[in-house]
Amino acid sequence: MFSNASNFVQGVDSAFLIITAISVFFLVALTGLMIYFVVKYNKKKAIPAVQIKDNSLLEITWIAIPMILVLYMFYIGWEGFIPMRQVPKDAMEVTAIGSMWKFEFEYAGNKQSDTLVVPIDKAVKVNLASKDVLHGFSVPGFRIKEDMVPQKKNYTWFIAGELGDYDIYCTVYCGLNHSYMMSVIRVVSQADYDKWIKALPVKKVDNNLGLKVLEKNGCIACHSLDGSKLVGPSFKGLHGSTSEVTINGVNTKITVDSAYLESSIYDPNKEIVVGYPQGVMKSYKGIIQKKDVELINEYLKTLK
Repeated sequence: MFSNASNFVQGVDSAFLIITAISVFFLVALTGLMIYFVVKYNKKKAIPAVQIKDNSLLEITWIAIPMILVLYMFYIGWEGFIPMRQVPKDAMEVTAIGSMWKFEFEYAGNKQSDTLVVPIDKAVKVNLASKDVLHGFSVPGFRIKEDMVPQKKNYTWFIAGELGDYDIYCTVYCGLNHSYMMSVIRVVSQADYDKWIKALPVKKVDNNLGLKVLEKNGCIACHSLDGSKLVGPSFKGLHGSTSEVTINGVNTKITVDSAYLESSIYDPNKEIVVGYPQGVMKSYKGIIQKKDVELINEYLKTLK
């Protein structure tokens, strides 16, 4: 009995079971045949070797049957995949944004949540985006998985058929806390969804140009904005602070000012903050322009 969690469960599970059954059949058959030959032609039985002439029918058979089976497995996989790319025109649209290491979901009206809430029996198109590195958007209960690629458009869709919570996992290794990158799809009635979306606050938009430069260049993948430790030091409270850095193997204390930040962007391995790895960050010389460095500096001054 197939689950009714989403409209893709039956197609995916059918393909999986058929391919598994074919694989198991040949595993048992070929292993059994191998054991049979090992026993029958054991050296101790002294069965004389005989030159066997080619058999055209046999050769055609063992080429044709596997080819037909492989084409059949491709067909049932393709038949299950095609509907996953054909989104109904009346589908509700949501944007899922992946970042180290969390999912965020944006709804119409500039509303945002960390849980994807959808109404039951309603087609939902999920536009996929990434703020930093490659992430995976996988919902095993719905039998869907798509990649979230920086600066590239992608999507998935589904119709949830059963109320309840369904786990979302990132299935692409995306750094230190990859295993903690999880969320939930909550399927509710239409009435409950309408009530929930109405109560969801409107997201405050930060149009700071310096922040946009950081986001565009993937800086917040390694440097948090909230004080949490990632691959590199957090941007929060960084400007004007005192940091201990290593210069040519010698530890010294410096004040984080505009000159230091510019040097860190263009020559990141010159002064390494103690406690952080060397050689991780690349130089952004020729990528981030001087005027953009100034915008970053002004933005970091606001992160007290």
